[in-house]
Amino acid sequence: MGTQAAYSYNEKFPTVEKCASIGREAQTVVADMDGTLLRGRSSFPYFAIIAFELGGILRMAFLVMAAPLAGLLYYFMSETAGIQVLIFTTFVGAKVSDIESIARAVLPKFYSDDLHPDSWRVFSSCGRRCVLTATPRIMVETFLKDYLGADIVIGTEISSIGGRATGLVKSPGVLVGTKKADAVEKALGEYVPDVGLGDRKTDYPFMKLCKEAYVVPPTPKVEAVGRDKLPKPIVFHDGRLVHRPTPILALITILWFPVGFLLACLRIAAGALLPMSIVYHAFFCLGVRVHINGTPPPATDKHKNRSGVLFICSHRTLLDPIFLSTAVGRPVSAVTYSVSRVSEILSPIKTVPLTRERAKDAAMIKSLLEEGDLVICPEGTTCREPFLLRFSALFAELTDQIVPVAMRNEMSMFHGTTARGWKGMDAFYFFMNPSPLYEVNFLDKVPVELTCTGGKSSHEVANYIQRVIAGSLSYECTSFTRKDKYRALAGNDGIVAEKKPGGLVPNKVMGC
Repeated sequence: MGTQAAYSYNEKFPTVEKCASIGREAQTVVADMDGTLLRGRSSFPYFAIIAFELGGILRMAFLVMAAPLAGLLYYFMSETAGIQVLIFTTFVGAKVSDIESIARAVLPKFYSDDLHPDSWRVFSSCGRRCVLTATPRIMVETFLKDYLGADIVIGTEISSIGGRATGLVKSPGVLVGTKKADAVEKALGEYVPDVGLGDRKTDYPFMKLCKEAYVVPPTPKVEAVGRDKLPKPIVFHDGRLVHRPTPILALITILWFPVGFLLACLRIAAGALLPMSIVYHAFFCLGVRVHINGTPPPATDKHKNRSGVLFICSHRTLLDPIFLSTAVGRPVSAVTYSVSRVSEILSPIKTVPLTRERAKDAAMIKSLLEEGDLVICPEGTTCREPFLLRFSALFAELTDQIVPVAMRNEMSMFHGTTARGWKGMDAFYFFMNPSPLYEVNFLDKVPVELTCTGGKSSHEVANYIQRVIAGSLSYECTSFTRKDKYRALAGNDGIVAEKKPGGLVPNKVMGC
């Protein structure tokens, strides 16, 4: 569980700041995780994330209620007893496959945001890397191997029956104290590790086996390793929680949840039932901030037989077209893909689903433009991080009346997107945030000479608009697609049948 227990360490172990990181390419490092590789010494936030993703607010509430007992056991009995309480409360009855999915799609983002700079400096400098942790191995192995380059991960093993976790642990139990030393000897045999990193007395047994050992003192104010220093960028991640839930933040989330849900219902009702011309003001009164930059074009005059304007948006949530309509003060039709039936029913604007058949979709988009303005998100799926996915080029072939729109949003408690969960709750989760922000940036209309009418290919037009939107947001262009996202987060290609909704990814980022 991590620990706010009194900290004192053996003076013979120097602090990690004194460890050189040059010339260690052929050496082996063995490191603890919580409080060593990670700045935070408590693993409670990560158990809370797992609990929320497995069983929603009720399972997280169960964990929060059990946390005081875990703390008492930790302080007055043993670290093992405290961690066992957290493991049982979090995992009992859960599908092992669901735990693995969360560990792959959700936890790496939170772990990477808490990486200790000095420990990472030493750990990354060594050619062979081993991690020991009292945390269940199933929670940490994906992050450690895929994103930190760990060769060996040894952690507590959870037991299961029929594919469901029992909440108990396998022999030899929770990996603390001498059990870590035994695990090192079993994994490395007679080889003596070159460097050992730990942060508490229960790490001393394995640290004494190493040629050099360094202790990581508690430094809660040290800045985490920046995203630019990670071996791979985290472009995709899933999960509903925005911030790592400390015990206090988890309690606040639990107390806010019923209030937030009622507020979300009110906000959704206002957006769905009120005239679009006054939705902006209704949102303002209900705590939803909408910032509008740039000048949107006027509504297309149907009587002049002109094609409607095609708004090309970056894709942050399924609400992008609705907030664009809010910004222009009139409903703008949208083409969609993989939107839940609930979202379609609640939508205050006309939504038309794509078929993924190029000829049919092209004909449908042309007919919609003849009726008026239209909004498309050519990325095909959302991305939470400051990246833009590859733009589908079909839209560029159909009109030269194109206005790029850069969308940005801020959420303080819940994410309004999901790849693994039920998409019907996306709008509710977004509006459950106490004061969510949507920023709608209207950019200059694309000059005709830079469209297909002006002789450009559809891919050139799509790439140009991607770069323009990315530049306005200070985002980075990538070649990732919907398929890449869903393979990383959900283990499928994101292809859906009918209306059902169909990472952490390898390093595939390219410059704009």
